[in-house]
Amino acid sequence: MSNSDVRAKRITAAASLAVGPARVRQVQVLTGAGAGRLTVTDGDGGSTVLDIDFLQSDSHSINIPDYGIRCESDVFVSTLTNITAVTVFYS
Repeated sequence: MSNSDVRAKRITAAASLAVGPARVRQVQVLTGAGAGRLTVTDGDGGSTVLDIDFLQSDSHSINIPDYGIRCESDVFVSTLTNITAVTVFYS
């Protein structure tokens, strides 16, 4: 049984999710032409909590084990290279 509700937010450019403190549970990515890269930080300019490279022209789903990755201030997608859209599932 889940101990909290999971929500999702889709973005198409580097930006804050504006959700406050949260745990990233899963990331779904749609890449375009060229290899993709996604970097998530704990707030704007904060420490990197997730940095992943992807193959081009595909969809990818990254499940994060256990309780997910904790962002103390906010979930901030700082790098979105060759990525059409990303959906972040968080709680």
